[in-house]
Amino acid sequence: MTTFHRLLPPIAILYLCNFFDRSNVGNAKILGLEDDLHLTNHHYAVALSIFYVFYVVSDLPSNLFLKTATPRLWLPILAILWGIVVMCIGFVRNFAEFVVVRSLLGIFEGGLYPGSLLYLSMMYTKEELALRVGIFYSSASLSGAFGGLLASGLSHVPKTSIVDGKWRWIMIIEYILTILCGISAIFLIPNSVETASFLTPTERSHAIIRGILSPQLWLNATAYFAICCALYSFSLFLPSIIVSLGRSGSKAQLMTVPPYAVAAVTGTLVAFLSDRLRLRGVLVLFTLPLGVIGYAVIARVESASVKYGMTFLMAVGIYSSVPPILVWLLNNSAGHYKRATSGAMQLVIANCGGIVAAFLYPNDQKPVYYESHNVVMGCLCYAWLAVLNVLYCLKVNKDKAEGKYDKYIGYGDDRDPSFKMIL
Repeated sequence: MTTFHRLLPPIAILYLCNFFDRSNVGNAKILGLEDDLHLTNHHYAVALSIFYVFYVVSDLPSNLFLKTATPRLWLPILAILWGIVVMCIGFVRNFAEFVVVRSLLGIFEGGLYPGSLLYLSMMYTKEELALRVGIFYSSASLSGAFGGLLASGLSHVPKTSIVDGKWRWIMIIEYILTILCGISAIFLIPNSVETASFLTPTERSHAIIRGILSPQLWLNATAYFAICCALYSFSLFLPSIIVSLGRSGSKAQLMTVPPYAVAAVTGTLVAFLSDRLRLRGVLVLFTLPLGVIGYAVIARVESASVKYGMTFLMAVGIYSSVPPILVWLLNNSAGHYKRATSGAMQLVIANCGGIVAAFLYPNDQKPVYYESHNVVMGCLCYAWLAVLNVLYCLKVNKDKAEGKYDKYIGYGDDRDPSFKMIL
């Protein structure tokens, strides 16, 4: 069995469980979560944002601990822990309890994403990585589709004396699936990650500092932050957007499925092309405008069918942009500690977009969400401008060709003239 078949399925399934929470809380909202917990719109936004605060705080330490704990144990253990917390969400009764469990959920979920990306970057070559990350990331959009189908089915489940809300069943079923996947992953994830070459503490610190000060880190990270503002707000509030179009109940839940399904296909296709063409940022310059168009139109038309059609463009533009931009920084960072630091820092910055996203679609913006859509459109426009760091990569390659980096010959990292930046 090849590494492709052995590694990707368990990692992708863990990420599906990881991202499932981002979509199911939106579905739970329209199934009565706010009413049952007596939440105001502000309470709901605070609970969503506190999750992302702890989510981003755990990114870097978890990534640095990954090598010591080993991926085979650390990634599944995180899944098992957040699965237990998700079960607890199904039994909370008020705002305070909801905030506590959401905080714990952020701590345990935060390590899987950066850890998986670091792991994949060490298992595959530059020419293979984007497609693998694209397949891995497509599980995020599939989780949205799966969440919509699950919520649609649960909308017909009657209340019981033990589980007195339909939305609570979403959490309980997610707990069961996550625990099973986490336990299975311990036996399925190969632990043959390449070990880093020996570095002295001074060399290791220098590599970490170079990772933090890298211009491409800050360009990529802020671009990805802007995309995450769109991505997380889309997954959190798509059910509410569908309801605002005049749909309700199980039909509204089912209507959230097609945009995610299409985004999963196009995201994988873009990732495949990214590997074949050896292009990262260049492709994002073409995919992001689709999302910009979607948000521009949905905020300015009245037709419900046109608005629904724009959710497809929004999903495709956002989800198709993520795999290339994710692997771009990893491809252009050489050396274990710089790659681990810059990769984790990119996600720390980018996932702060979830904190912003929690406040982007307040109830008082219903039903048109005009300002909300415009803010997200502005975020995607900024991301497009930041992705112009393609020009920075071109300049580095030009300087290397002209001998300006010759003093780094033999260093074996991304400063070496033989190391070419991918555009």
